[in-house]
Amino acid sequence: MESWQFPQGVHPNTSKPAIEPMASEASVPKREDFANLALEGPEPPSLSYELIGMLRKAVRYRSADKHFTLSVCAMSILHSLFPILEWSKSYSLKSFRSDIMAGLTLASLSIPQSIGYANLAKLDPQYGLYTSVVPPLVYTVMGTSREIAIGPVAVVSLLLSSMVQKIADPTLDLASYRKLIFTVTFLTGVFQFAFGLFRLGFLVDFLSHAAITGFMGGAAIVIGLQQLKGLLGLSHFTSNTDVVSVTRAVWVSVHEPWHPENLFIGCSFFLFILGMRFIGRKNKKLFWVSAIAPVLSVALSTLMVYVTRADNRGVKIIQKVDAGINSSSVKQINLNGPYVTECAKIALICAVIALTEAIAVGRSFSVINGYKLDGNKEMIAMGFMNVAGSLSSCYVATGSFSRTAVNFTAGCKTAVSNVVMAATVMVALELLTKLLFYTPVSILASIILSALPGLINVQEVCILWKVDKMDFFTCMGSFLGVLFGSVEIGLSVAIGVSFAKVIIHSIRPQVQILGRLQGTNIFCNIKQYPMVCQTPAVLTTRIDTSFLCFINAKFIRERITGWVTEKLDEIRSVVLDMSNVANIDTAGLAALEELREELLSHGIQMAIASPGWQVIHKMKLARLIDGTGEAWIFLTVGEAVEACLASKKVKGGDLEC
Repeated sequence: MESWQFPQGVHPNTSKPAIEPMASEASVPKREDFANLALEGPEPPSLSYELIGMLRKAVRYRSADKHFTLSVCAMSILHSLFPILEWSKSYSLKSFRSDIMAGLTLASLSIPQSIGYANLAKLDPQYGLYTSVVPPLVYTVMGTSREIAIGPVAVVSLLLSSMVQKIADPTLDLASYRKLIFTVTFLTGVFQFAFGLFRLGFLVDFLSHAAITGFMGGAAIVIGLQQLKGLLGLSHFTSNTDVVSVTRAVWVSVHEPWHPENLFIGCSFFLFILGMRFIGRKNKKLFWVSAIAPVLSVALSTLMVYVTRADNRGVKIIQKVDAGINSSSVKQINLNGPYVTECAKIALICAVIALTEAIAVGRSFSVINGYKLDGNKEMIAMGFMNVAGSLSSCYVATGSFSRTAVNFTAGCKTAVSNVVMAATVMVALELLTKLLFYTPVSILASIILSALPGLINVQEVCILWKVDKMDFFTCMGSFLGVLFGSVEIGLSVAIGVSFAKVIIHSIRPQVQILGRLQGTNIFCNIKQYPMVCQTPAVLTTRIDTSFLCFINAKFIRERITGWVTEKLDEIRSVVLDMSNVANIDTAGLAALEELREELLSHGIQMAIASPGWQVIHKMKLARLIDGTGEAWIFLTVGEAVEACLASKKVKGGDLEC
């Protein structure tokens, strides 16, 4: 196809200069010829072409200049799946020393937190430690983040316990409950891997930032209320997560015999951990103080209970923690049972929440260190590590913000710090589990409580209120849903409000009246720029939606016809600026045809300016251009307005602006 030569040496489909940037006057198209450019462009890419392009992006070759061979393709896939093959080439002994120190510091925080989160997930303590061994090792070879710390987290632990216990009660049948947890973990990994493989990361975006802010805040309060059982040393407690049920359970329990020693131990070490954290924040060189505070609290409280034998006076203790590294759980995964559908629903929710938290954490620290996090590779890595974890007695793992912050502050250089942390946890599983027998349950509650303030972002909620009220209501909807309903209700409200916001904006897009900025060929919204002047005989409008379709076509047509009706005696032409409309469907085409016929019945000419690639192509196929007329399709709004004025022989005074 013959290509046009454009002024200023710029090709229309690229940002690269043309071969002859200084074109002669004879080669530059005349002013009236520019209108033809909107009609004479090539056909847009077909759907099959776009799908093939997506597959090509999914598997990129390492080097575009290399000739395609099977070995090059295999190496490309290997380097794509295992980023460690790239960064390990420049790995140095200095980086290894930094990673060792960061990994040991990370382990001191991970061990007590993992035990506490296992308790929150209603699993035995060793399963939390298992989850800090296998998933971090898998992530190290497949992940793209240098700082993220992998392991169990509070929100996912709460999600699992609150939803899975509706299928199997862990207090009555712990074995069945454990099998369901491993099945959910396996399916979570499968979903995450599929998201990354098919580049479905947009599914994670269904939970907006505002929804996540509210959900995390509500979940943090629910988790904190759940810790009252361990903090008060209660034997019986509600399995519900809403604030009303928990408050009622606490009120009933405190009127029964209970042991205040549990509360004393938990509150004392809670204040100790917060104090150490304050010291660490005040003096950056003492960051390790806040990192070792949880493990130090476990050691001191365990020694205190053992020496005083406080367990004989009602202090709840962990008791037995199975020694040894991860055992196989392959036979416990049941994909043919009666609850597979329920497990898949839970797994999908956990997959989205875990990915949202991990990618948000990873990106926040990658920006600080000036490198790009590959979201699709992260999803594949998360999927692999959770599948591997489900086969080795682990439950759902993801990136933890608190532990990642410690890892970053400790000076980690690469994901090798996760390997050091996992190795340290292995040693603890082999040698130190017997020492945890007298660890009080209240100390685990205090460790979890100390990690919760980071999940509640009051400042962000205030910003949402100032900037976008709809986002604020989304945030509060998910927050209150989690707090007074359940985790599922909170998520449902968050997704529902987010979708409602998108649908409202799609149904009622902005349709603006434009005016010319005096002395220029620039057309602006008259409400935003009151100084612009309008041509009374020509109604110039801009449709601000990327997709003119069945959901908004009627609204747009009625809005324009309403303006025309108001000034029917003055208006002689209507110009539609469609520069923002990237695509259109049959309902949109029908709306344009109906609008043209209605305007024509009043003797008003309709002109279309700057239609998109897909739009003009579909208008040709639908023969809408034949009705409108090729002469009334323009490249710019200015050309369309001038043509309308010239055709109606408007007085010269209307042309000046």
